Amino acid sequence: MRAILLAFTLVPAASLAQGWVPQRVAELQALDKVTARVSTLQVPVGRPERFGTLTITVRACNARPPDEVPDASGFLDIADSRAPANGANVFRGWMFANAPGVNMLQHPVYDIRLIECRAG
Repeated sequence: MRAILLAFTLVPAASLAQGWVPQRVAELQALDKVTARVSTLQVPVGRPERFGTLTITVRACNARPPDEVPDASGFLDIADSRAPANGANVFRGWMFANAPGVNMLQHPVYDIRLIECRAG
């Protein structure tokens, strides 16, 4: 009986550890609030991408396996060349495709949202 309970206890923990698959490219939606221009950016992990005065660097991008509910999470560094410290980070943290309001960029001119992560 203990073996069965132990097996049921370990299976969910193992599946949680393997629930995200690292990917190489993040798809981001970028909005310029002044011009109302919406752009879709394909940003490779580790390579900076410019949007207006922002420099966006995706440090990690993970997706759920195909047999699970689709979702993506990405760790982003976003710097603004017009920030008081000239290029200081205005955002650093995780963004989630299915929950964009959990952790989002707070900027007066731009909005950035993670759409998905893919292999390339």
